[in-house]
Amino acid sequence: MNTSSTQKAIAAAVMNAIIVGFSFIFVKMALTVSDPFDTLAHRFTLSFLAASLFTFPGWGRVKFGISKAAVIIPLALMYPALYFTLQAYGLLYTTSAVAGIIQATMPIFTILLAAMFLKETTSSFQKISTLISVSGIILIFAIPGLSISSSSLWGVLLILISALSLAGYNVAARKLTRTWSPKELTYMITLFGFIFFNGLSIIKHGSAGTLDQYFTPFQEPKFIFSMLYLGVLSSLITSFLSNYALSRMEASRVSIFGSLSTVVSILGGVLLLNEQLEWYHWTGTVMIIAGVIGVNWRKQVRAKGKA
Repeated sequence: MNTSSTQKAIAAAVMNAIIVGFSFIFVKMALTVSDPFDTLAHRFTLSFLAASLFTFPGWGRVKFGISKAAVIIPLALMYPALYFTLQAYGLLYTTSAVAGIIQATMPIFTILLAAMFLKETTSSFQKISTLISVSGIILIFAIPGLSISSSSLWGVLLILISALSLAGYNVAARKLTRTWSPKELTYMITLFGFIFFNGLSIIKHGSAGTLDQYFTPFQEPKFIFSMLYLGVLSSLITSFLSNYALSRMEASRVSIFGSLSTVVSILGGVLLLNEQLEWYHWTGTVMIIAGVIGVNWRKQVRAKGKA
């Protein structure tokens, strides 16, 4: 792979982390109006509409078929289906701090799965860099007040499986990008999310006799604004950026960039919500960035050595 291609993949991964980092603010806004499953349903509806508008006229037609659907379903079950569903239910039984710490293990899971199924190798320096980045996230979430007593084993297990499902997606998508283009993969994943979450939402409303309330959240302007960000930028665009990066970099390298989302979330809280930065925010941020640079710097040095 040439340097230009690698740089584009890194840029895509960084942009993905920035968008995801700010998405937590918009999720909070949306959840003041709607519940998690309705939010996900509307989020993926807008994502699918945007994908359809851009995919067919702009990116060229995506070819469907039974064989393609059979390949994509196991992948889409890991993300977005299992990831978001388990995360939503897990947060009912545990705190956001505990969830954040557990979610931080995702790059470690990715390294292990990539080694098992993709035969990807990482140096000791890269493994240490990954641990430094993960430790930075744990520090940021743990210091403010980690209440293990308020977390049930069930909640911890659900969040842990959600992290594992995202790691599984990274590895499976990396393999699939060898035969699928990022735009095809993005569109099919978005279509699956649209069907899955709208199905759950309709079943929920149907059983409760509240189908007439399905579109009620759109009466709030802040919900519409949140859905535009979450649906178009934080679902469709991030999915494409992630798949693009996975088509050009190892899954283990791509996953570590997700750590930057925590840094962006902190900056977003400071800039938009007037939150205060504490020492552990600064320390954790330095550790996260150092870990991300360490994973990729080692790779760049090797590449230059071979040139």
